[in-house]
Parts: sequence; C-alpha cells; structure tokens
Amino acid sequence: MTPAAQASAAQNTEADATSAVTTPKDKIKAALVRYRVMAWITGVWLLLLVANMIAEYGFDKAGFPLIAIAHGWIYVVYLITTVDLAMKVRWSPGKTVITCLAGTVPFLSFWFEHIRAKDVKATFDV
Repeated sequence: MTPAAQASAAQNTEADATSAVTTPKDKIKAALVRYRVMAWITGVWLLLLVANMIAEYGFDKAGFPLIAIAHGWIYVVYLITTVDLAMKVRWSPGKTVITCLAGTVPFLSFWFEHIRAKDVKATFDV
C-alpha cells in the first residue's frame, strides 16, 4: 500500500471512530431524560406509599408492604440518575443533595424535576 493510501485509510478510520462517539451535549440530554423519568416514577410511587400508609395506619386497613419495598428500590435508581446528571452538568454538592432529597417528600420530586429540567435545558441548550 502506498503512503498516500495509508494516510487516507487512517483518516477514514479516525473519522469513523469520532462519528461513533457521542458529544457531551448528547450525554447531558440522555442523563436529563433518565432523571426526568425517574423523578416522575419516584414521585408516583411515593404518593402510592403515602396513600398506603394512610390506609394502613389511619383506617386500620391491610396495606401492601410491596409498595414500600418498590419505592425504596425505585428511589435508589432515582438517586443514581440524579447523581449521574449532577456530575454531567457540574451541580454543586448542595444542589445535588437537595435534588436527591426531593424524592422523599410527596409532590416535591415533580416540582424539582420541572425546575432542574428547565435549568439544564436553558444552560446547555438541550
């Protein structure tokens, strides 16, 4: 193979490799979508948990213990997606912790999801 052909092949290989790599903006957008989905799922399961606890302790109705277990595991996934987004957009530790805690107060995860998504979209144009 001639030196010119080798150089051309190397350039084509580099172009193929760089086109397969996602941009930081794409990674932020994907992390934002994951965070938003998990914020809503966590919020819904937290409301189910609250309703279950009210029925169980307020009205002496038999509750569903699986709701608490499911919310616990869903909250862990929410924490992971929140920290993932926080690292990608470089949130301060305080902002990250407050956003993580939003999944423990009914309705707060919905409000924080709206605020954080609006902020990330405005900052990074995603």
